[in-house]
Amino acid sequence: MELRRLTATDADDYKIIRLEALKNNPEAFSSSFEEELEYSTEIFEGRLSTEHIHTFGAFVEKRLVGTVTLICETKNKIKHRATIVAMYVLSEQRKSGVGKALMNEAITKAKELKEIEQIYLAVTASNEHAKRLYGSLGFVTYGVDRNGLKIGDTYFDEELMVLKV
Repeated sequence: MELRRLTATDADDYKIIRLEALKNNPEAFSSSFEEELEYSTEIFEGRLSTEHIHTFGAFVEKRLVGTVTLICETKNKIKHRATIVAMYVLSEQRKSGVGKALMNEAITKAKELKEIEQIYLAVTASNEHAKRLYGSLGFVTYGVDRNGLKIGDTYFDEELMVLKV
């Protein structure tokens, strides 16, 4: 497995895995498949070219099999914070260490950035596998966003977690 930060040249592969994530696990993302299906490749290139946004990819045999994004805050009063979003691993690669490796890559990057003191994330409260992974890395729950996401008539709670780095 190869881990590296994605760049604009990875936009097509990133778009494919991102759309799969949104389609297969809509309850795990605030964006929807229908919204992002309309996005151009240039939008994905832009996401991968922003200085304060670090998207990492895991590659197996040169195929992108997982992603995670670390967003660093830019406002002075909250520059000590970063947020992990868009964590996804292809179903056939789950339980193989890809997710943990991606999370460790994002955490390591946050630690390299001297200003970052805390990393936040939100996880669907019913996603026990993801919560176990995040807990094993030191994240702790500090709150619950009741009915944080709504898909059709169904609501999903989100656990809010933080890691001090």
